[in-house]
Amino acid sequence: MKIRRVIIGRDAEGRSTVLDDRPAPRAVDYRSLPGFASALLWATDGVPSTEAVADATEGATSFVPPPGGTRLMVVTFPPDTVLARADFDPAAYGAECLREAPGLAEAFERDHPGMHTTATVDYDIVLDGEITLELDGGREVVLRQHEVAVQHGTRHAWRNRTDRPATMLFVLIGAAAPQ
Repeated sequence: MKIRRVIIGRDAEGRSTVLDDRPAPRAVDYRSLPGFASALLWATDGVPSTEAVADATEGATSFVPPPGGTRLMVVTFPPDTVLARADFDPAAYGAECLREAPGLAEAFERDHPGMHTTATVDYDIVLDGEITLELDGGREVVLRQHEVAVQHGTRHAWRNRTDRPATMLFVLIGAAAPQ
């Protein structure tokens, strides 16, 4: 996945300026699941500031932000039929997820592939394609281009039941877990 990331801040005189303009440093095309790609575009570990801060993206140890932190990601989901191919290796995919998406990969349920829960408020935006949001009890919501789901730490999975990729933008905001 190639995504240009432009970081804007202020110069010494307080004027807006480009601080960084390069490809996203944590973008990956998964080898174990053809068509699956993700990019962590920005990370904050505390309440964001309007002051220019050091880029925490490359050093982020978890794709799930702590309370008050944020994560900005783009993910492309291939059609679910890719998971049913004879050459798909779930163990290799799991290992790649642990390496490439730490913190988030551990949230996935072993007995219910794809289902996961994080202590975050998520803004989930479909940039391209169509995807199905699976919820508890088998409830499903189909989302199409430019449609949005807002989640509040809910258990869910993303299913691509179409024959073409679906690309989504995710904003995760770290929240306190329910009591």
